[in-house]
Amino acid sequence: MITAVHALICEDADVSIPLHVQEFGEGRPLLALHGLSGHGGRWRRFAASQLDGFRVIAPDLRGHGASVAYPPWNLEQFVADVLGVMDGLGLERVPVMGHSYGGAISVHLAAAAPERVERLVLVDPALGLDPVEGLQDAEEARQDKFFDDLAAARASQLDRWPFASDEQLQDELDTNFVQGEDGRWRRNYVAAMAVTAWSEMSRPLLIPPRTVPTLLLPALQADFVSPSMVEAYRAVLGDNLTVREIDCGHSIHLERPEEMGKVVNAFLQGATT
Repeated sequence: MITAVHALICEDADVSIPLHVQEFGEGRPLLALHGLSGHGGRWRRFAASQLDGFRVIAPDLRGHGASVAYPPWNLEQFVADVLGVMDGLGLERVPVMGHSYGGAISVHLAAAAPERVERLVLVDPALGLDPVEGLQDAEEARQDKFFDDLAAARASQLDRWPFASDEQLQDELDTNFVQGEDGRWRRNYVAAMAVTAWSEMSRPLLIPPRTVPTLLLPALQADFVSPSMVEAYRAVLGDNLTVREIDCGHSIHLERPEEMGKVVNAFLQGATT
């Protein structure tokens, strides 16, 4: 259930929130950042079914969904946007959960403002990627992908999400596809931003501060989190790192919500499983 929606607020308002934000549930605040080409609403089902006692705050990141589209699109700007959301909602220090590119933003947020991040949950994060593969992905992202009708859009999404239920597919069609004046449909994100994002994800690997407890969730059927990344994180974070591999594709919170939920709830309560 959506308990609140914060639209873009004009500059002369008492509170300025730079991104479109949805909230799911009630309880302790938890900031959740989606991945590239996604939107905050992708956390709705996971929040409702797996997280107990949390108010999940899920913004549409810059260049996605209902949020501002304009550049700059570098990681520093994404971090500034997220801090603006936290400031606007009066969130001094919260746990942060990020999937894929949202995981990269979460790590950079923790590095830039460790005093604002209580705990860090990295859901198959995309950072420190191979620049050769980053170039290939950036080239593929250069052009918007258009679909003549919703049936074609649904087929494309099912190709990305072979695990998806009819309800998950319909959610995505309803919330993340828009129709142009020519009648064709596309995903609701900025292609130029996506090109930049692959460059940002190919920057040198960044490790969170030693003081921030971190849960790393690699997806075994994806190739974003390498063994060398895990070892680099272990070397710096030591006992402050928990690693739980999950045998599924990249979108763990959508494909294996129960398994991920058990681990995340325990971690956020200060325990390990």
